[in-house]
Amino acid sequence: MNDSFTTALNTQKSTQNWMDVIADNMTNIYTPGFREKQVNFKTFLGGAIADDYDKKLGQGKSTPGTAESNLYLEGKGFFLTKNAEGKSIYTRLGEFTFDGEGVFRAKNGNTVQGYILNDKGEIMQGTKSVSSDLYQETALKGGALDIPTTNIKLWIDPNNGKYLGKYDDFEIKNDGTIYGKADNGKRTVPLYRITTRNFNNAAGLYEINDSEFIETEASGKPLLGCGEIRSGLLEMSNADFKGNISYFQMAKLQMEVVNKLISTNKELLEEALRLVGS
Repeated sequence: MNDSFTTALNTQKSTQNWMDVIADNMTNIYTPGFREKQVNFKTFLGGAIADDYDKKLGQGKSTPGTAESNLYLEGKGFFLTKNAEGKSIYTRLGEFTFDGEGVFRAKNGNTVQGYILNDKGEIMQGTKSVSSDLYQETALKGGALDIPTTNIKLWIDPNNGKYLGKYDDFEIKNDGTIYGKADNGKRTVPLYRITTRNFNNAAGLYEINDSEFIETEASGKPLLGCGEIRSGLLEMSNADFKGNISYFQMAKLQMEVVNKLISTNKELLEEALRLVGS
């Protein structure tokens, strides 16, 4: 009787955790960049406990952003950003903007990383260039190139508001190349290429904040990303509303059963104590 009572209490706690996670998923169904949480259960002799929450890393649908600098990554991978300490932070939430100094930043202030390009659009590795074909071939094969990244900065001239003092505007292509535009768009010059990363086991990444991940031993080292970038869009939550409704119904039924079990155990215990005392 004691063991079944303990089992019921453990299961009640785990089921409540499950319901809380489902409620959080449903609340954030329209939150850009939100990753659906999934609960795994371990069973053992004393009952059930909620294991660490997993993240559903599948792609969410696109939605219009608030600026052309907002980005949507179509396909697998993550944008690479760096915090104030220079630590690599990976995210799929491309809620990026250029600040007052022209630095490309995430909403939380992290700097978006990119490669410096030459006038041919080739990535510069020191004084040497890496052809676009080599980069793309390596990315498609799931490899890595040891090329340092840099903060993306389109310095704004305070005298005329032009980027880098000579470009009227910018444009971000599907391959992540940022072009400076001048002469009413008649002249475009490649400046940076936005860095994306992928992992052999993205599920092994550790989420330090909402939509922010760092690499772990389980995730493995970062590889080149090969997804396409859409300017002016954001990625919505990937939470499945109908699926979470079904999970909530299952959790509710499980809670009703376990509450009945606890109530029955309590009644049996009270009856046993009454008989012993009489």
